[in-house]
Amino acid sequence: SKSFGNKTVVSDLSFSVQKGDIFGFLGPNGAGKTTTIRMMLGLISMDSGSVKMNGFDTRKNFNRAITRVGAVVETPNFYQYLSGYQNLRLIANLHPELPNSRVDEVLEIVGLASRPKDKVKTYSLGMKQRLGIARALLNRPTLVFLDEPANGLDPQGIIEIREMISQLAIEQDITFFITSHLLYEVEQICNKVAILKEGRLITQ
Repeated sequence: SKSFGNKTVVSDLSFSVQKGDIFGFLGPNGAGKTTTIRMMLGLISMDSGSVKMNGFDTRKNFNRAITRVGAVVETPNFYQYLSGYQNLRLIANLHPELPNSRVDEVLEIVGLASRPKDKVKTYSLGMKQRLGIARALLNRPTLVFLDEPANGLDPQGIIEIREMISQLAIEQDITFFITSHLLYEVEQICNKVAILKEGRLITQ
């Protein structure tokens, strides 16, 4: 559960995601989807409750819980004056165990291998979304959170992102947790869905 002042944003929410799922977290804007992700990732505190990821309680063993977790929460932010490659290199430097080749690998995976040296400010919205996913994949995650990945994309961009998620789930054995307010999008890609309204789970 989570409240801001007198407003309860998430109320007694409970669900589980299994390995291999593409799990859709569906609800209208303002339903509490992003707040839930932010609590799960430790970006904001919970008022009550607990989160377990990869078998570890995030309150007791946060670092181990998120070791193999990637995320794109809301619109991904980058240094606009740096290239896509340079932005990813900065993040990769935080993971000393990653080989130098990993940045090239993730750019290839998300379809940006042809434009690694272009400044991010020249990227379209869809390309920035792909770069965000590339960043989330750097540490070879087993679980990836994507917050409204279709937001602001044209129909072709939405199809491409959808196909990429399906491919990654199979080829890289990644479990996905995807928030959306678009029922049609969730139907296209997810094998399980939880529906949220005003911070409460309506159905799974």
